[in-house]
Amino acid sequence: MINKQNISKIYFLFLSTHIFIWTFVPTIFNINLPLDTIEALAWGSNMDWGFEKHPPFSAFAVDFFYRIFGNQDWAYYLLSQIFVVSAFISVFKLAKEFFKNVYIPFLSILLLEGIFFYNYTSPEFNVNISQLPFWGLSIYFSWRCIKNDKLLDHVLLGLFIGLGFLSKYLFLYLIFGIYSLFFYLLQKKKIKSYNFLISGFIFLIIIFPHLLWLIDNDYKTLMYGLNRTGNSGNIIDHVIFPSTFILKQIGILLPFVLMALTLLKKIKLRKIIIDEKIVFLIFTFVLPILLVILTSLLMGAKIRTMWMTPFYLLAGFAFLKIYEKNLNLTNLKKFIFSFLFLFLLSPTIYALVSVSNDSKRTDYQGKEIARLVQNKWDDNFRNEIKIVVGDEWFAGNLSYHLKSRPKWTIELKNELKNLKVDEGIVYTGNPKILRNVCPGVYGTIKPVGYCMIGRR
Repeated sequence: MINKQNISKIYFLFLSTHIFIWTFVPTIFNINLPLDTIEALAWGSNMDWGFEKHPPFSAFAVDFFYRIFGNQDWAYYLLSQIFVVSAFISVFKLAKEFFKNVYIPFLSILLLEGIFFYNYTSPEFNVNISQLPFWGLSIYFSWRCIKNDKLLDHVLLGLFIGLGFLSKYLFLYLIFGIYSLFFYLLQKKKIKSYNFLISGFIFLIIIFPHLLWLIDNDYKTLMYGLNRTGNSGNIIDHVIFPSTFILKQIGILLPFVLMALTLLKKIKLRKIIIDEKIVFLIFTFVLPILLVILTSLLMGAKIRTMWMTPFYLLAGFAFLKIYEKNLNLTNLKKFIFSFLFLFLLSPTIYALVSVSNDSKRTDYQGKEIARLVQNKWDDNFRNEIKIVVGDEWFAGNLSYHLKSRPKWTIELKNELKNLKVDEGIVYTGNPKILRNVCPGVYGTIKPVGYCMIGRR
């Protein structure tokens, strides 16, 4: 049972168990890494300050792990959970500063297990997961900047919002909320200095190399993001897309809400007293979500469900703050039961889906295909494969699984200026086209053709 004496041990046990389950289950039941993780690894093999789809931080992270663990799948599931749990820890630390009751900070992160972004979808390390620790840390250090106004806190805030932006541009919604809060408090004379501009300066230093890359590459990452919104120019999209988005969010949050309601003495609406802590939550939690809805409404933009991964980190925290005086903390049996049910249900469903459906990306035989390609290469050439050309999935899998860890590129012209005469190349792509134009050794492993060019 949870009590004040053992809450620290249970907190540590929860974090450790979460990491273990969501590293172990996908490692056992998946044959191949998910698409977004392979994509980040492909980018990481040919490091740059940006890529066609996203800024570079997710690629930095997986490449760092690759240099330590190589092509061990479990390492990237572990990496993803480290990012998730780091965000949990930030929420916990912030809650400890908001609440006197020792139970509430712990409950604020247990409630997050009711949101599938932090369990079921978390094994796929991608730009959404990459934002999580920086989202949590940015909010935490925003609070410290307001309360303490210390130089180090402002510097760290700038660092974390910079790294968050380098994970995904959607981080701007949180940045807007944080700086709107600072200017609001300055206007209300709740803070007396412009020291928060220090964090803005640090932020610009952190992202400056990426901004240069964007200019040099015709802002293609921004163009990709705009194209992904699916704006067709139809006026009805301005109604349908935001309405669909809101309905999806209700469905996603339903398990969380049902679990949260077990903590209340009575289920009733109550008047919210607007104190400094509620103001903080409005700007750092509510405002970013409202901005997403507003974006969809004004632009007719289709907001994809997974983009909301970091936005709900304060959901449990906010619920407990609003209903703090109506919480039933003397009897937590219903809550513990609902928590354990969801905590175990999610990995169980993940495993069952993996076993029952063998047509997923994670069933792709990437390692075996790389072995076949390597064998054919070794039979025909004496140099190493140094470059793979093609899309992030098929060519990216080769880059990850081949023993020489070749660089990935979507087209060879990007690498021509750096190409050395002894570097072996494998093209992947449409077999009908490659078969006719391949100047080297050709092979097919359906549905993809492979053209190998090396030194005999």
